[in-house]
Amino acid sequence: MQSRNSPQRVTSARRRRKVLGIAAAALVIGLPIFARLYVHLAARGRVFSEPSSVAHCRVALVLGAGIRPDGRLSVQLQDRVDAAIRLYKAGLVEKLLMSGDNRVTHYNEPERMRRYALRRGVSADDVAVDFAGRRTYDSIYRAKHIFGLDRVLVVSQRFHLDRALFLCDHIGIKGTGFAADVKGHRNLRVEIREVGACVGALVDVFLRKPRPVMGKRERI
Repeated sequence: MQSRNSPQRVTSARRRRKVLGIAAAALVIGLPIFARLYVHLAARGRVFSEPSSVAHCRVALVLGAGIRPDGRLSVQLQDRVDAAIRLYKAGLVEKLLMSGDNRVTHYNEPERMRRYALRRGVSADDVAVDFAGRRTYDSIYRAKHIFGLDRVLVVSQRFHLDRALFLCDHIGIKGTGFAADVKGHRNLRVEIREVGACVGALVDVFLRKPRPVMGKRERI
């Protein structure tokens, strides 16, 4: 009979720990990669970067991306709103839905986005705001269930549009994307963080199915 501390038992225990460690490391590394690839493939062929390639869509959903302490739009957010304005002035969209975070009184993304668009010639009648777009999931869910939209043109950076369109598919909106990328404005840190956000999107869609902040229905 082998004792509990026999060399064979010790070696076997070490081997099991090693296998478990390798499996855990593979999961930690592999799951985000799988999630990013899965989300990317789900949006394949529906992201455009040239207005001439975009089919007319009544509403462009412009996703928030932060405002600076002085109230100005962040670089990424300004690029998104500028892209939406170009689409509007080209007649490719009729309405802009500005969706962003306004959970505290001194931080109001959608209102800053609206004001920026109005200063650049967009009619006030053609801009709607969603003050509870705290996350991409929330923005798309509310576009469907608060604003009653079943089709949108989502405006954001290319790396973000994969996840946005994946969420559109599972929330019940027919979505296409317009990439608001501007040369020299790439933010590598944000793009790396997007890998983890794709894991969260899969969890939301297939497991959690969260219900965002809701309210009365609005027409746009």
